[in-house]
Formats: sequence, structure tokens, C-alpha cells
Amino acid sequence: MRMPKKERQRQLGLLLEENPFLTDGELAEHFSVSVQTIRLDRLEGGIPELRERLKTVATRTMQEEVKSLHSDEIIGDIIDIVLDKRALSIFDVTIDHVFQRNGIARGHHLFAQANSLAVAVMDDDLALTVKSTLNFLKPVKAGERVVARAEVKRESLVEKRTLVEVVSTVGDETVFTGEFYMYRTTDRKQVETI
Repeated sequence: MRMPKKERQRQLGLLLEENPFLTDGELAEHFSVSVQTIRLDRLEGGIPELRERLKTVATRTMQEEVKSLHSDEIIGDIIDIVLDKRALSIFDVTIDHVFQRNGIARGHHLFAQANSLAVAVMDDDLALTVKSTLNFLKPVKAGERVVARAEVKRESLVEKRTLVEVVSTVGDETVFTGEFYMYRTTDRKQVETI
């Protein structure tokens, strides 16, 4: 039995409040309707498309949370962050980010996303990358979305260093990992030493 239009639109709004990162395709599958029906429901409900929803969340996150970087210094869109614990960013690879001859993303874009996320997760006005260990595991191509997850692992009071691990994925596949040793200027109390 098909859900009435008004009820579907109401549930669509609630679902996107809970998870604003669902695509029109995922929503269409969830409600067992066409992608075009979801687009019309969004339009009638005044719900923006995914890209606009991402920008809104990223802008709000940057203004409310990040201390160590200005919004134009971050590569990708930070959509979730808990300072000194974890952060998540999304980077959509375009034709401008790839080598022309093979269509593979240039590595410095993946590094920049991961490094800026490692800096942003620090609860400090100044955080600098001291050392990094990187692993590029799988090529990324134009049109793919890279999701980077940063997690603060350890801190050293003596050296004022923090280890941040970043794992970047495309879909279910890991494409990049990195360990970033960050220098911070703020003295921290009661943290585990490396």
C-alpha cells in the first residue's frame, strides 16, 4: 500500500532532519518511489538538495566549533566535529582535482583534506602538523566523494604533541590513511602520555 503524499512529505522532512546527508536515490529507495517524486516532494516542502544541505551543516559546524583554522583554509566540508575527539569531512572530487591523462585525483588533495581535518579537530587556537605518515591505498577518480574521519588517539604533555589518525573512504573502500602528529600551544592537564 502506497503512503499518502502529505504523510510521505512529512516523514521525508523528519528523516532529513535526522540525517541531512541522504541522497535523493536513497530517499527514493526508502519510500519506494521514483527519484523525481522525491525531488518534487523536496521542492514542495522547501527542502534544499543534498549539496545545499551539506553546505549549511558545514558552515554551521565551522562557525560553532573549529578554533584552529579559518573556514577558507579547510579542504572539504566538515560536517561533524567534537574537538579533541573526532571529526568528519566530505570532499567531492571534480575534474579540477585529477590528472588529465588518467583521471586519478592528485594525492595532495587527499592529503590536504586529511591534514586540514587533523588540524581542525584540535581544541587549540594554534595547531601545527609536526610529522605525518601517509598511505595512499586506492586511486580516487572525478565524481567520487571522499569521506575523511579523524580520531584523536594520544597526547603527550611533555612534547605538547597529539596523534590524530585519519581514514578516508570512498563508499566502503579505504583509499587513504594517515597519522598526523600535531603540535599544540595550549597546556593540557590530565591526559594520557604517549
